[in-house]
Amino acid sequence: MENWYLQNGNCSDIVMSTRIRLARNIQDYPFMAKAQRKDLIEILNKIEEITPSIGYGLKFLRLSNMDDVTKLSLIEKHIISADLAMSRSDLTAILLNEEENICIMLNEEDHLRIQVLAAGLELENTLNLAIEIDRKIEQLVNYAYSEKYGFLTACPTNVGTGMRASVMVHLPALSITGNISKVLGAVNGFNMNVRGLYGEGSNTQGNVYQISNKQSLGISEQEIIKNMKILIEKVIQQERTARRYLTQESIELEDRVYRSYGILTNAKRITSEECKKLLSDVKLGTDMGIIQELDDLKVNKLIIYTKPANLQKYVGNHLNDYERDIKRAEVIKQIIKS
Repeated sequence: MENWYLQNGNCSDIVMSTRIRLARNIQDYPFMAKAQRKDLIEILNKIEEITPSIGYGLKFLRLSNMDDVTKLSLIEKHIISADLAMSRSDLTAILLNEEENICIMLNEEDHLRIQVLAAGLELENTLNLAIEIDRKIEQLVNYAYSEKYGFLTACPTNVGTGMRASVMVHLPALSITGNISKVLGAVNGFNMNVRGLYGEGSNTQGNVYQISNKQSLGISEQEIIKNMKILIEKVIQQERTARRYLTQESIELEDRVYRSYGILTNAKRITSEECKKLLSDVKLGTDMGIIQELDDLKVNKLIIYTKPANLQKYVGNHLNDYERDIKRAEVIKQIIKS
């Protein structure tokens, strides 16, 4: 079975992925800002010891055993954060399963960050799995918890449920019609965060936006999911309305997406930034049934395997920037023709 990031899910024409993250800390250990080296080593050893008991096919992987390309490839797939990758690798690790839809980051901002990922809009199922994993771990370690405040976290904005629900949405039609700022402004007004492709502090790339909850205190996980789902469904509705509007000028839309498809299929060298812009148009054209030459799996492969680190993983070689741009054009042709 294909890994989650190559699959399609509910509303995958607009919603690219769903992620639930639970921030947890182990009782009797200082939070990360105050933790000493011996504390962090003990936390890693403790989690490594209980990993077989957690189940789900999780493997304990130390970042010190990963090269930079491997770590970057995990960032590109939204499996680990850039902060974890840049931390002391001898004091950090992850628990990761074969399908890569479950990843627990160790010694990032909190002692544990339990993450479950899925293709498309899968808020309820993803939450249920995250809670199931969380309860298994809670039977094996004691969490830092307050009867008054809930789960205690390094950042006050995560106190309470410790949960961050994130949905990645592709909104090209709203960008083309000039309505993106209005819609994203409305999202911010509903107590949600709107960020770039790689979360806080990152830029928007390829018309992809990450929407996540702000509030985690004084509200249940189920209420957060309910509010998030209502909002995401409204965003989906707005994007689909914009797409219907674009079909009224079908020649212009077809010309736009096929121009991008033409460059992708014929270029000899393509930069990562140009590729993201072109793939945004091509995904739109494929999702709307305009581009018949591609299917969803090929589009998903193009999105993942044209990113710098995953491109190098795909071809099995370390490449410099110029070499990557040439190899990217070759890999695009290979995937399309496969």
